[in-house]
Amino acid sequence: MIIDGRTRPAGVVGWPIDHTLSPAMHNAAYAEMGLNWAYLPFAVPDQGALMRFADMARGVPFVGFNVTMPYKQAILELCDEVAMLAQMAGAVNTVHCTEGRLIGYNTDSRGLLESLAEEAEFIPEGKRVVLLGAGGAAGAAVASFILGKAAHLTIVNRDVERAEALKDRAARYLRGMEVVTTSPDDGAEAAIRAADLVVNATPLGMKPDDGSPIPVEWLHPGLTVYDMVYCAHPTALQAGASAAGARALGGLGMLVAQGALAIDIWTENTQVHAPRATMRAAVEQALVREEALGGDD
Repeated sequence: MIIDGRTRPAGVVGWPIDHTLSPAMHNAAYAEMGLNWAYLPFAVPDQGALMRFADMARGVPFVGFNVTMPYKQAILELCDEVAMLAQMAGAVNTVHCTEGRLIGYNTDSRGLLESLAEEAEFIPEGKRVVLLGAGGAAGAAVASFILGKAAHLTIVNRDVERAEALKDRAARYLRGMEVVTTSPDDGAEAAIRAADLVVNATPLGMKPDDGSPIPVEWLHPGLTVYDMVYCAHPTALQAGASAAGARALGGLGMLVAQGALAIDIWTENTQVHAPRATMRAAVEQALVREEALGGDD
């Protein structure tokens, strides 16, 4: 990478941000595409710092930036315009900086659908889905299943009121998809035993000693289990799914797809698409290095 006076910055904001894999895959893509951009991690410790970063991004030649935990919902209020899919998700993970304005998008939703289709040949249309969690990542997943025309969605969260808030926010977009909420101790087991797909949108699994967010005994053959967590080792949920005869996938494909979709937005060129294979190879190499250094994602 050669940085000069014409290099435009891009990056990712979050807290903590030490172990992010996004710079590796983005910079690999920029190099292959011939883009004079540089992607950096920005550690943003609190809401005040997030507001100052947003103001700064309006005033310098930023291409755009991604947003990770814990700011995917907070950044929505700081954008000058928010795309419909991000409104449906109630979260923004990609911001395009253009003419001094911040345009918010959610590429996680389409990224999840892309990963499911390409890695598991799974299409949600007409299927029963169980979603674990009710935060920003879960909001993106709800938008995915609306787009994908799932028949039925069960949102499982320990705080059922938070799951209800997610359901209510999505209500006007549902297009006939039935949505119910429950806690892990109530109707979750029956929902999972009847499901075609289970998606983990909680942080459980990010650390090597994390347990599964649900009892793995509930999993069954014919089920697809998608863990949004990405790491070099199988999570407890993925391991349990494989042992139960289910199809288990980690979140690396979604990470690559959402990043590629962000680049596609920033280039504003519908004829050119980010090189997903290159990005996947770069992020896999970075993940191995991170694991060797003892980091966790």
